[in-house]
Amino acid sequence: MAVPPDTDNRILIAGAGPVGMVAALALARRSVPITVFEAAPEIQTDPRAATTHPATLEMLDGVGLAEKVEEMGLVAVEFQFRDRPTGELLATFDHSLLAGETRFPYVVQCEQFKIAGAILEILEGLPGCEVLFSHRVAEVEQSGEKVILTVETPEGMKRFSGAYLIGADGGRSTIRKCLKIPFEGFTFAERFLVLTTPFDFAAHRGYVYRTYFSDPEEWCNLFKVAADGPPGLWRAVFPARPGEDDADVISDESVQMRLRKFFPKSGEYDVVHRNLYKIHQRVAARFREGRAFIAGDAAHVNNPIGGLGMNSGIHDAINLAEKIEAVWSGNADDAELDLYDKQRRTAAVQYIQKATMLNKKRLEESDSAVRRKNHDELQQIAADPNRARRFMMDTSMISSVRHVSSLR
Repeated sequence: MAVPPDTDNRILIAGAGPVGMVAALALARRSVPITVFEAAPEIQTDPRAATTHPATLEMLDGVGLAEKVEEMGLVAVEFQFRDRPTGELLATFDHSLLAGETRFPYVVQCEQFKIAGAILEILEGLPGCEVLFSHRVAEVEQSGEKVILTVETPEGMKRFSGAYLIGADGGRSTIRKCLKIPFEGFTFAERFLVLTTPFDFAAHRGYVYRTYFSDPEEWCNLFKVAADGPPGLWRAVFPARPGEDDADVISDESVQMRLRKFFPKSGEYDVVHRNLYKIHQRVAARFREGRAFIAGDAAHVNNPIGGLGMNSGIHDAINLAEKIEAVWSGNADDAELDLYDKQRRTAAVQYIQKATMLNKKRLEESDSAVRRKNHDELQQIAADPNRARRFMMDTSMISSVRHVSSLR
């Protein structure tokens, strides 16, 4: 199979999820030609990540996408912590405290497939861009100043070459496996159950669009997404105990029982979507291998409590695109690309993994004394504007972005 001769200077991207597509857009905005390969026949619309933090909105604004994300999503200024056994509202945090730190003192609840889809429309109008669906990368080779991919296409196996490769093809990344990069960490024994309902928790319960419920028996995350428009949908995330049969977990009886335990009401909930996920805490041993890089879930995965996964992946994409463009255009040497690994792997290990594990531990803590201490601390932080601001600098991901960008 011959390699098309006119592709050698392109940037190849595996994966048309939000991370791959943001990387593609960031490069295209800098007039760098790109080709995106996506194994699926179209943008996947499964309901995964939806929270877009202030630090991420700043980056999306830099590629002309923040306004569109706000248009497609829901602006959430506050988030809350509640205790399910007592019904106590523990703390409310208001992003308005960050007004002096960011142009976006709020979160936008926008499903990840909407972000990818909006970028696809933009790329179709930009020169030097192509997105190839039903194209699954099967093999990766590196030769001199080229990366060569063997790709399964509707017309059979083909080979493509480019200057660099970005692997943004998810937690089961073919790119990471082809590069023989270890994926270090562990998988939780429990799985996460996601239930989606049109029941209006704001109108009937007074809940804000992002609420975290602690419970030593069964915690819950509750948040709202725009879906297809008003009135939107609410998603509830619960842990499924180890050993529970999958069919039992997602059965109507089990689903209604879980929802009613947290949110009692007469009659059944209308559940429009349910899914069960394995959850991992892993970070790749390295994010670079020669002219190939991994980003997003291909490089690091974590539990979704706090909504940090997609955001950190987008941060990877923007960071890497800037560095690739600088080297590709001759404005920086190859050492610039090593900084991507140093900066973004540091963010994954020191911030994302640490924060998401702490978030999970805070919700599931079973020791009554520790639970009370955690609750008291949240209340004290929320009551002190300075401490609340520092806390939200971390949860909004502004602190991690600023710190890792200073690493050299």
